[in-house]
Amino acid sequence: MNDPLILGGREFGSRFILGSGKYNMNLIKAAVEQGGAEIITLALRRANTQESENILDHIPEHVTLLPNTSGARNAEEAVRIAKLSRAMGCGDFVKVEIMRDAKYLFPDNQETVKATEILANEGFVVLPYMNPDLNVARDLQSAGAAAVMPLAAPIGSNKGLATREMIQILIDEIDLPIIVDAGIGKPSQACEAMEMGAAAVMANTAIATAGNIPDMASAFKLAIEAGRKAYLTGMGRVLARGGSASDPLTGFLR
Repeated sequence: MNDPLILGGREFGSRFILGSGKYNMNLIKAAVEQGGAEIITLALRRANTQESENILDHIPEHVTLLPNTSGARNAEEAVRIAKLSRAMGCGDFVKVEIMRDAKYLFPDNQETVKATEILANEGFVVLPYMNPDLNVARDLQSAGAAAVMPLAAPIGSNKGLATREMIQILIDEIDLPIIVDAGIGKPSQACEAMEMGAAAVMANTAIATAGNIPDMASAFKLAIEAGRKAYLTGMGRVLARGGSASDPLTGFLR
């Protein structure tokens, strides 16, 4: 399908984004080769300049880096991390993550809006991670976000679309790409998110903890593509009650 994902004026053929955390070389290779990922998030602390193995050495040049502000507890810290990332050559894309809650790792929506506005005004392509809330999403859009990234369930939980109804509201009401982030645990859940109208899905733990990483990356790719195609095609009707025969009820053989 000629149906690119557009973020910050750039086109991407894949709607699968590899999330950060639980990194290993097999995961990155599988996400790119079998999963078709063209965007990979990266915590700044992983892109260090030590002589030991550097994660950047294993990410293909054609893949867009999406540095995140993991570890930031407020807008000021997030802005500082984003600027350091750009200075290190990681580009203008940034995923704003601001979390004060260490147990559930829920994002701080208010500080996220502040950081988004500052970074957008400084030329960053900002993709903020947020608790799905319509008013906050509207504020993020006004602040200059290139997309919004609502969580489906707590990070790393693999619980799936726990916030499904709230995400659907954002898809229906916000004129920005909605990238479902965090908590997606199965290809079927990724497919469902795409059928709802999500622009993309980010996953990490579901693939990193799978028995066969390359095959799971491939399964996510196919599920995301199937969900997107179903959404664009138009989902079939749902009857509120009763049934409707798919074959004629007349003309039986006697």
